[in-house]
Amino acid sequence: MGRERSTTWGSHGRGQLRGALAGAPYLRAALALFADLVHATGGGPVADVGCGPGHITAHLHELGVDAFGIDLSAAMIDVARRDHPRLRFEVGSMTDLDLADASVVGLLAFWSLIHVPDEAVPTVFGHFRRVVRPGGPLLLGFHVGAGSRLKTQGYGGHPMNVHVHRRRPDQVAAWLRDAGFTVEAHLLIDPDESVPGAVLFARRQP
Repeated sequence: MGRERSTTWGSHGRGQLRGALAGAPYLRAALALFADLVHATGGGPVADVGCGPGHITAHLHELGVDAFGIDLSAAMIDVARRDHPRLRFEVGSMTDLDLADASVVGLLAFWSLIHVPDEAVPTVFGHFRRVVRPGGPLLLGFHVGAGSRLKTQGYGGHPMNVHVHRRRPDQVAAWLRDAGFTVEAHLLIDPDESVPGAVLFARRQP
């Protein structure tokens, strides 16, 4: 992931997204479709879980989505609040998501699940289902593959010590179905690269 294409956030992660969408037409299209799905539900609050410095949250706002960001890192939330002072950002964990039941109309986790180990993913998806209203859309983005690697440098070159996990779309889809989501579509991005990316659309079952 240190040498992969930035179009799948491979070398940038959620930390260095500033301007990255300009060179990522398929990701822009996925976000635009997600925004359309949110609008089709009648609109309302949308959680960007693992928002990092908030650039995707801000992009969704430009698409007319009432998005707010949540991230485990207080430093990332400080950056998000600094760069996007008119938007809402909160410190929080996706493994213990502090949102009320059925309190958001949609949820996005864009290259943030990559830091969650396999054994914790079902718990995370259970929280996602709990907080999303019935019929609400979910959009995930992640590295495709198997195994994990240790990442030692984060946003702005700051040292860090986290594992980055790669997963197959069919495994992610199976976890989602088990959690109570209907999987509607997925797109493989840069399939000829060493580590492709994937975006996956699902919907919270009634």
